[in-house]
Amino acid sequence: MGNGTSIGRVRGLGSAKGGAHHWLIQRFTAVGNLLLLIWLTVSILLMPDLSFATVTEWIKLPVPATAMALLIISTFWHARLGMQVMMEDYVHDHGNKVAALVALNLVAFAGAAFGVFCVLRLALGA
Repeated sequence: MGNGTSIGRVRGLGSAKGGAHHWLIQRFTAVGNLLLLIWLTVSILLMPDLSFATVTEWIKLPVPATAMALLIISTFWHARLGMQVMMEDYVHDHGNKVAALVALNLVAFAGAAFGVFCVLRLALGA
């Protein structure tokens, strides 16, 4: 077992030693999303009814509001990581790749911020 071909070692081809962190974060967010979605499903099923007033009173509690904010942040982060990998793999022109990644980051951040803002607004009784 070697480190690739001789010419590959000379050209510096091979592992950049940076993919493991990205891979781990994507797996951690996937596990977090799974646990939070299970919690959300059970919480919704245990509600007496699904009226706006009932759900609003439920989300005003500290634990559900915090968990919903974490779910929103984790979901957008996980989606951004997955889309980033797709863009890095399939967008070959460097300028287009940079523009796509910037747009992806802006959309992911804006979506997460809007979701957390909505939860905070409901939780604080606006």
